[in-house]
Amino acid sequence: MINLNGTLINNLDANLTFENRAFKYGDALFETLKITASKIHFLEDHYFRLMASMRMLRMEIPLNFTMEFFEEEILKTVKANNLSDSRVRCTVYRVDGGLYNPTSNKIEYLVEAKELILNLKNDYTIELFKDYYVYSGILSTVKTTNKIINVLAAIFAKENELDNCVLLNEKKNIVEVLNGNIFLVFGNIIKTPAISQGCIKGIIRKKIIEIILNDTTYTLEETEISPFELQKADEVFITNAIIGIQPVNFYKKMVYKTTVSNEIKNMLDKLV
Repeated sequence: MINLNGTLINNLDANLTFENRAFKYGDALFETLKITASKIHFLEDHYFRLMASMRMLRMEIPLNFTMEFFEEEILKTVKANNLSDSRVRCTVYRVDGGLYNPTSNKIEYLVEAKELILNLKNDYTIELFKDYYVYSGILSTVKTTNKIINVLAAIFAKENELDNCVLLNEKKNIVEVLNGNIFLVFGNIIKTPAISQGCIKGIIRKKIIEIILNDTTYTLEETEISPFELQKADEVFITNAIIGIQPVNFYKKMVYKTTVSNEIKNMLDKLV
């Protein structure tokens, strides 16, 4: 069962027209949320990120699209699929009509719920993806459905038996990985690409930054990061809303420790 504009229907009966703007122009946003025991993780952060992104894309936010409404639409979709632990995707797109210039800024939405499957790995290998670059503009920080670079990086990873790829911007600095943000550990200094580099404003990224800033053990640097720093780091870990934190074990000839990654993961788990 899916939730199309508030109506629960069988996914086989879903009707999106050939004029759908998410399909034709990528004129859409999405949030991926983790639900355990019927509780949405970091609901407020997801909601406010979505609202800020909708305003940035000049979408018209309905008056009834409150955080309570957002939560209700998600949970009723989870319940309709007889799930307690779930991975939910909420896609918001402009209504049909127009070419590049839409005929309306009103929105529609689609909520999907699937069984939560966590694929945390003990041996995790990454590599650089250098075929195409992420532009380091503010629009790249918004979670739109324009993800062709991520798709190509995922294909590259599969073809080369990798677990993930590091995406670079046009300045050839590290931006993120294909499905989340990235952190590098150098002793007691933890670095992550600054938003100005073009990385997604990840919810778990935000939470980890808060953890580090409130802990005197480590110093956080949001900055430009050269790919060469991957070969100098003590640890590397990646983050997203579903896995939380995934420590990286291997990059080229590097074998990373996971002590700090696991320590911060334990701190993150306590926030839920």
